[in-house]
Amino acid sequence: MAGGWARDGAVNEQIEASIEDELQRLKTKSQPVGDSFTHCAECEEPIPEARRTAIPGVKLCIDCQQDRDSTYKARGGINRRGSKDSQLK
Repeated sequence: MAGGWARDGAVNEQIEASIEDELQRLKTKSQPVGDSFTHCAECEEPIPEARRTAIPGVKLCIDCQQDRDSTYKARGGINRRGSKDSQLK
């Protein structure tokens, strides 16, 4: 299916590229960097040794990490790979 100025299959390529970008962003975001803290960076509670061993570079205790993960964070939602037609809508 041709869409405006786009060639056949271009829409699917844009969708796949956007999904790949998002997956890559999630992979790099979820990996802690550096040494693990012995105490939580937010509440100062001790971080168990088992958690520090399981997740190298951990900075938060389980409770603070769960709070942070459950908080909704709106993203820009900009389609940087969008075609000219998708930007006109």
